[in-house]
Amino acid sequence: MESASQSNENSDVKPTFKRVMLKISGEALMGDQGYGLHPPTVERIAAEVKSVHDMGTEICMVIGGGNIFRGLQGSAQGMERTTADYMGMLATVMNALAMQSALEGIGVFTRVISAIPMDQVCEPYIRRRAVRHLEKARVCIFAAGTGNPYFTTDTAATLRANEMTCEAIFKGTKVDGVYDKDPAKHDDAVRYDRVSYDEVLQKHLGVMDASAIALARDNNLPIIVFSLDEPGGFKGILAGEGTYTTVHS
Repeated sequence: MESASQSNENSDVKPTFKRVMLKISGEALMGDQGYGLHPPTVERIAAEVKSVHDMGTEICMVIGGGNIFRGLQGSAQGMERTTADYMGMLATVMNALAMQSALEGIGVFTRVISAIPMDQVCEPYIRRRAVRHLEKARVCIFAAGTGNPYFTTDTAATLRANEMTCEAIFKGTKVDGVYDKDPAKHDDAVRYDRVSYDEVLQKHLGVMDASAIALARDNNLPIIVFSLDEPGGFKGILAGEGTYTTVHS
């Protein structure tokens, strides 16, 4: 059990950012399964979010839909691209609702805000209302991408981060930063501590899609790439610790 002195010590840690965007893929929610949602994994990620929320940081989230349906994949199999993308957007709403349930189950007030209106299950996107939710210490989960086909959830996360005046985007992945090549396939892969937006684009480092990187660059919004599988990794970075890569100007 945590002692009173440890608890006080944790509450005294001042986060390096006041408001951040956490972007995670839909695949991050499926655990070791090949498809769908793995509730213990969703709950573990929710606990990571709560630990940062408890530090006083305001949190926005965008979750992909690739664990349920990926528009580009559907398009490649002969489906009309616009329809496939809308199906992918609906998948992100399902993931957002799952995350909301997990967060509220551990006492974190949450709002799911959809770019496609569906009033029975979530709020429509109204910027000023979303900002007010953040000011009231609610976690805002932005769903349904930008509401437009041909845009990824990476672009949606960067767009919403700018609109919400977030100080950084935290991109949770399976590796602890950005490497010059795939560390799962190459033992000699080198991790960058810092890398510029232009290097990411020129070297095709695969942090986010080109539209998202360009939007972050144009608005000087840093992207912090870290491992979502590392327990306490999200909180550690805000406390000035941990291993990660910063994409910056």
